[in-house]
Amino acid sequence: MQFARINGVTIHFQLIGAPEGRPVIVFSNSLGTDFRIWRDVIMRMAGEFAIVAYDKRGHGLSDVVQSPYSIDDHVGDLKGLLDLLGVTNAFICGLSVGGVIAQGLYARRPDLVRALILCDTAPKIGNADLWNGRIEAIEKAGIASISDAILERWFTRKFREEQTDEFAGYRNMLVRTPQEGYVGTCAALRDADLTAEAEKISVPTICIVGEEDGSTPPDLVGAMAKLIPDAMYQPIPNAGHLPCIEQPIVLAEAIKAFVDEVKRREESAG
Repeated sequence: MQFARINGVTIHFQLIGAPEGRPVIVFSNSLGTDFRIWRDVIMRMAGEFAIVAYDKRGHGLSDVVQSPYSIDDHVGDLKGLLDLLGVTNAFICGLSVGGVIAQGLYARRPDLVRALILCDTAPKIGNADLWNGRIEAIEKAGIASISDAILERWFTRKFREEQTDEFAGYRNMLVRTPQEGYVGTCAALRDADLTAEAEKISVPTICIVGEEDGSTPPDLVGAMAKLIPDAMYQPIPNAGHLPCIEQPIVLAEAIKAFVDEVKRREESAG
């Protein structure tokens, strides 16, 4: 395991492969998960790419610091980690809040971003009433009290009914997320609106969404793709909010195809 002290917070991360001489992909995960959700995607990309995955503050093995958090806090942690690792010009792949962090990273440090892979996310997710209601429910009765509703949005009915062992494991991941880390990041999402920043994105971008996503549905992700200049849009069938779990092969191939397209554009421009 690898750890680094960033902005006074211990961040758990994994670096696979040397960043020199190959494309670097950085994975930023969703609310209530840790970087293990990318495992089946990373397995299909290791060797071709250098890979950075990490647990954002309040999640996984990273520190739980006092809430609330802001998206700027999360962006600062990722920025600090990439600076520590000497990573620049990377493909930033963010899912849900990870996608918001990716957009924020581009706004603050465009030199770190070669291209954006925005999965099941948007410049603004939900509204204050939604996030305040979720925070109140969790503070009253814990994450487990609302886990059924969350998991129905995360996964297709087919996955929930047929992959029962895996589904139970991901429920454990959700409900064992530190409560303060979870509600702190809910506050960050509540207060974040990167719509104006999204309109200014000028690096190659692909917006990917599970066709059965109940958290950031295709219409929302499609609207983001229209907002970002020249962004590509790709729905993934038979997947909910976490296509990295339900359809890792499809997602990995989509990422590889996008990387190849970015390289082609760069060669044409050069």
